[in-house]
Amino acid sequence: MTPAIIPPYMQETTALPSYLRGYEMSKYWGYHLILDCAGCDPQSITDYDNIYNFAKRLVNEIDMVAYGEPQIVNFGSGNKAGYTLVQLIETSNICAHFVNETNDIYLDVFSCKPYDQATVERLVGDYFKPQSIRKTYITRQA
Repeated sequence: MTPAIIPPYMQETTALPSYLRGYEMSKYWGYHLILDCAGCDPQSITDYDNIYNFAKRLVNEIDMVAYGEPQIVNFGSGNKAGYTLVQLIETSNICAHFVNETNDIYLDVFSCKPYDQATVERLVGDYFKPQSIRKTYITRQA
């Protein structure tokens, strides 16, 4: 079956019909979700174990394969201080910075394998309880 032309309103979603998913995978190199999360729970973004558990569960629930353990380091000063998370996955990476001063999170999920954006947003809500999320989703192709 020849793939159908995907209308623009469907191009930036993982909710494509199953018969179009293979076409989508061959059309783009990568899928990049960027979440700017404001007003998160201060205890949750400063808790190493919470961030670690989030990373492990996120990898599992978006059906990725972790390459090693998540790297979680608390560093920086002033309004740049906070944990940074880097989780390599076989299809790219998950990175986040947690800002202590403002209780904000800046999260990037990049993969050449499609994943469910709603799952990422739900887990961010479950683990960090942001008051608002600004979302950007980009399909990548050189």
